[in-house]
Amino acid sequence: MHCASLVVLLTVIGIAIAQNPYTTKYDNVDVDKILKNDRVLTNYIKCLMDEGPCTPEGRELKKTLPDALESNCSKCNEKQKNTTEKVIRHLMNKRTKDWDRLTKKYDPQGAYKHRYQQETNSA
Repeated sequence: MHCASLVVLLTVIGIAIAQNPYTTKYDNVDVDKILKNDRVLTNYIKCLMDEGPCTPEGRELKKTLPDALESNCSKCNEKQKNTTEKVIRHLMNKRTKDWDRLTKKYDPQGAYKHRYQQETNSA
């Protein structure tokens, strides 16, 4: 009986950990300012592509991006979801080469790219 209780407890802890939302520490970063500044945006892209150094924000993004793509941003708060859509729309429309490079790295089968393209086109 003790072993069964331990298994249940570990399962509950595992589910709680898996559902933890992403940090809100960087929610107040001015994304519009970044998107308007080609040099800064390029530096973030280089960070994500392992071609340059990362800021703390870039490291956090790089760490959470694969999970956020896979889970359809299920751990994102509303602000993070809106910011994600804004950035994706910007990259798709204004930085298509960078969008293609990022999707090749983070979505080589194209599963998430297709889903996000549909979502941003319908928005």
